[in-house]
Order: sequence, then structure tokens, then C-alpha cells
Amino acid sequence: MNKQRFSTSNYKKIALTGYFSLLVFMPLWLIVLSPSESLSTTTSLLMFTLPLLFPLKGLLQGNPFTYAWSNFIVLIYFLHSLTTLWVLPEDRLWAMLELIFASAMFFGATYYAKFRGQELGLSIRKKKDAK
Repeated sequence: MNKQRFSTSNYKKIALTGYFSLLVFMPLWLIVLSPSESLSTTTSLLMFTLPLLFPLKGLLQGNPFTYAWSNFIVLIYFLHSLTTLWVLPEDRLWAMLELIFASAMFFGATYYAKFRGQELGLSIRKKKDAK
């Protein structure tokens, strides 16, 4: 018997909380709190907000496939936060927040995709033929 720690809807809430936190926080950080001297406002928005908009519809609809592939997008934010932690000590607080939001999205999306996919009978594994 598969015993889950949280319900599938809790994983969805965790993923969406991380997602919407990133969607609000990234433009706020990169345009208002600590604007880049080397990137224009438009470039910052394109690089750090646009990728988050791609999975929006599927995340809101609860599509487990979208939750799974959105993890590829959240890796951008993992890398950005870890690089910023290493390179820019003055932005450590903002980078830690980004890392927390990205981690929440990754964790929630991973487990939501897994458990919701199981509930729907979706699988990437081939079923063995019964002999």
C-alpha cells in the first residue's frame, strides 16, 4: 500500500506557492530591489519572467505533465540563485529567497506530477505482459 505523507492537493499548493512567489519576486528583485547595472529592464524581464509564463495554463489546470516539465524551467532559477549566492554577497538575501521559492516549486511539482499521474493511471513505464 502506498502511504503518502501529504495529499496530492497539498503538493499542488506547495508547487503553486513556489511558482507564484517566483513570478512575483523575480521582477521585483531584478527591477526594484537590486537592479542590474549590466542588464536593461526589458532584458531582465525577458530572461527571468518570460520562462515562468510558459507553464502557467497547465499548472492552473492541474495537468501533471506540465508539473513534470516545469521542473526543467525551475532549474534556471536554481542555477541563478546558487550563482548569485556565490558571486554577489550583497544579494545573498534575495538569492536565498529565490532558492527557497524554486525548491518549493520543484518539490511540489515533482510529487504532484508523480501522485496525480498515478491517480489518473498515467505511466512512463511499459507494463509487463502477463504470462
